[in-house]
Amino acid sequence: MDHGNMQGMQHGDMHMDEKAEPIQGGGIFVPGWQGKVDDGAAKQGQTEKDSKFVKEGDGFHITTGPAITYFNPSMKATGDYTVSATFNEPKYMNRNSHPHPYGIVIAGSGLGTDSPSELYCAAYGNGRFIMRGFSPAPFQLNGRGEANDAVHKAAAVGEPVTQKIALQVKGDKVSCIINDVTVGSYDKSAVLTDGKLKTLDGVYGIRFAHNTDAMVTGFKMTKN
Repeated sequence: MDHGNMQGMQHGDMHMDEKAEPIQGGGIFVPGWQGKVDDGAAKQGQTEKDSKFVKEGDGFHITTGPAITYFNPSMKATGDYTVSATFNEPKYMNRNSHPHPYGIVIAGSGLGTDSPSELYCAAYGNGRFIMRGFSPAPFQLNGRGEANDAVHKAAAVGEPVTQKIALQVKGDKVSCIINDVTVGSYDKSAVLTDGKLKTLDGVYGIRFAHNTDAMVTGFKMTKN
């Protein structure tokens, strides 16, 4: 199996020999924020307390066991907007055997329930990215992901890699922008359709795959 091409198995369809390793002393330690693990992890009895979300310096330090979406219900965006942050993985793949992604969530509704809706763009430290979501069933916008030269690659396992990731809703498009380059742009009609989303308005947040460790800084929403 080519681990480099098995992209973003965050929906409970992890490798058969792989499991989300719970974080000791886990939980959410930033006031106002909540988290919801993916269905596959929840069915195994894992919760947000098996990952860890803390304030560190000017940003957040996130260490995951199970894949999880973090959000603050008061943070909502409507109309045309951009949500962005910088993700720094200090030691690439230090908690996993192949690249795992992290990124920005928008259009969230029901995020703390068993029927969440959201759209996210996430990057891997091997130069790839994915656009996916829940509705509540998982859906894909670019299949198992794709490579783009704008997405940074770690020099080696254990080396640092940083990605600036943004999701933009503007006009009739929704776009993923990584390191200031638009790597994927989709017609709203491809997103606002049966089996996908009903609206691009909603809560915005952060998404991490299982067994990841990274810093998030500069998390913000701006109106376009």
